[in-house]
Amino acid sequence: MNFSIKLIFTISSMFLLMNCKGQVDSQEVANVSKETQAVESVMKKYKDALQNLTAEGTIQLFTNDAKVYESGGVEGTYKNYVDHHLGPELHHFNSFSFSDYNIDVDIDLPYAFTTETYIYTIDLKANPEKGRDARIIRKKGVATSILKKIKGTWKIIKTHSSSRDVRGH
Repeated sequence: MNFSIKLIFTISSMFLLMNCKGQVDSQEVANVSKETQAVESVMKKYKDALQNLTAEGTIQLFTNDAKVYESGGVEGTYKNYVDHHLGPELHHFNSFSFSDYNIDVDIDLPYAFTTETYIYTIDLKANPEKGRDARIIRKKGVATSILKKIKGTWKIIKTHSSSRDVRGH
């Protein structure tokens, strides 16, 4: 091959590679965007269930052996958490709402890592047997979760949440 043909071949090859690289990158961005939306959807379903004062339908969002950690405590599996903590607790609320909610999602297939920040407000029912008046609880919270894509579906495998009093209010 003479020099001009080699140069044209080299330039054409570089252009082709750069063009293909751009297509792969845009495809990867589209896939990450799609996966991010799917993960956000799982987390929204969980948040919406809590705001509706029910744990119904949330078991499907977690793996059978998913672990739950809350404010320094080990709650065990999600099923244990629902049966012995969250489920009974929701019955003591008039309402549970989130505000100032933000979610950050990092995808590293087959895993996703989420960080949620929010303020939650609980309208707690009175409990005369325990001598407790009705009251409003308002806390600033953060939750981190690890999800895994299993057979095409995102499932929560670990979640940890903590909260503190809202300062300045």
